[in-house]
Amino acid sequence: FRCVNNLTDERRELISTLPFELGWLPMFMHFYQGFWYTTRQLNMILPVQHQFRALDSDIILASTPKSGTIWLKAILFSLLHQSYYYSNITVDHPLLRKNLHELVPFLEFLHMLDMNPDLSAFTSPRLLATHIPFGSLPEFMKDFECKIVYLCRNPKDTYVSLWQFTNNLLPKEIGTTSSLEETFDKFCRGVSMDGPFWDHVLGYYKASLEMPHKVFFLTYEEMKEKPREQLKRLASFLGCPFSEDEEEVDEILRLCSFDNLSKLEVNQNGKLSTGHENKSFFRKGEVGDWVSYLTPDMIERIDRITEEKFHGSDLKL
Repeated sequence: FRCVNNLTDERRELISTLPFELGWLPMFMHFYQGFWYTTRQLNMILPVQHQFRALDSDIILASTPKSGTIWLKAILFSLLHQSYYYSNITVDHPLLRKNLHELVPFLEFLHMLDMNPDLSAFTSPRLLATHIPFGSLPEFMKDFECKIVYLCRNPKDTYVSLWQFTNNLLPKEIGTTSSLEETFDKFCRGVSMDGPFWDHVLGYYKASLEMPHKVFFLTYEEMKEKPREQLKRLASFLGCPFSEDEEEVDEILRLCSFDNLSKLEVNQNGKLSTGHENKSFFRKGEVGDWVSYLTPDMIERIDRITEEKFHGSDLKL
């Protein structure tokens, strides 16, 4: 607990009662409401659950970690501001001047910096992000008519990207995370940030079936394979459909392409208030990169788990 700032006595007492296990980084993870979190994560999630008040106009981007969140942040922001910025999209667009985590902040990070942050300065609709599982979202968010866009990715690519990302979080003098094999075992057992991965995905998938007007379910692979089609579906869901002239569709896709975003100076330099380097959020953005890392036994194991977890649903990843 000593490495976590602003940990109240109440939260400290709660966390001390939770099952725990050594995580990927040299720190413990705790099992809370069916999912695994670091102490630092819990210190952010708990105030979100108790303090955040949703608005009907809110748009929440929910996702599993390392599933292409930053790419969809750019797309959603551009969609919601297309009419205002389109004429100056190559000159004055905020994506060219500000980091995406500033434009579309995580609820967890906002509450890490301030237990009860003032969100009144956000223009409507407020576009916010979270990795919190559906079942653990604040009740206010479920009760209001805010819309949720959920993004997930093939578990093999998700695992590899998460492993690379957590390695980059550690100071070089400390070394790396646990081995690929050890962290893979933890991932398969569900012990990863906001894991189990499959339960996280299923929670939002089921919600999208029950409340299609409120929860939009999207996979990274769908977005990569048919970006124009998925972009138009997103625009319709958010109530900002494109005109018959589809030039704006192509312009947004160009501006928000992974290649373009990763090369922007604002995403190459500097750090967030959390201490993360901006460039650490961009790796390859490829589909199928897992083939360079996973052994046949690993592939067989994770595919078997995916089939078992998603059995009885139409979900394919």
